[in-house]
Amino acid sequence: MSDDEAPDEAPDQAPLDAVLHEVGPRLRRLRKDRGATLTELSAATGISVSTLSRLESGRRRPTLELLLPLARVHRVPLDELVGAPPVGDPRVRAEPIVRHGRTMLPLTGRRGGTQAYKIIQHPGGAGAPDPRTHEGYEWLYVLSGRLRLVLGEHDLILEPGEAAEFDTRVPHWFGPAGERPVEFLSLFGPQGERMHVRARPRPRTS
Repeated sequence: MSDDEAPDEAPDQAPLDAVLHEVGPRLRRLRKDRGATLTELSAATGISVSTLSRLESGRRRPTLELLLPLARVHRVPLDELVGAPPVGDPRVRAEPIVRHGRTMLPLTGRRGGTQAYKIIQHPGGAGAPDPRTHEGYEWLYVLSGRLRLVLGEHDLILEPGEAAEFDTRVPHWFGPAGERPVEFLSLFGPQGERMHVRARPRPRTS
């Protein structure tokens, strides 16, 4: 390897080195803000004064064994000591899809694979049962209201907390059972994908 060649891992190491470089100054500011001396901090953590001094000046690489007692004494999360990036906004900002009395809120942002929806179906919007077929596999979970599911020869009523899964190549239709809206979750995937949660009746005990 020539002098101007860098090892493959060098580009990945640079961001980590930058983060660790800021740990020392952050520890010094934190200690001074609390009005503590290195001697007092050493007595509270069991870390020698020389190690603490080298850690704050950047001459000692921070390790988990050193940072954990410091975080505990300063009463701050460990990620505050290392300057971990803030967690992104967790809110789902999907545009609802409204058609035929049904409001669908997409819960997945990517295309392809299993898609998740929160669905609110109002009475009358679904019309009379008209079973259809298409490629795929679907899983339903009722949150509130009552959901009528027509699946092949079956005509079922799902109550809150109940789930159903089926091959969508079987003729199917679902909508509110009664005069109240029904709210439920739908997971839909291409044919061959199966959901890991299955609704099975509990065995009866004598």
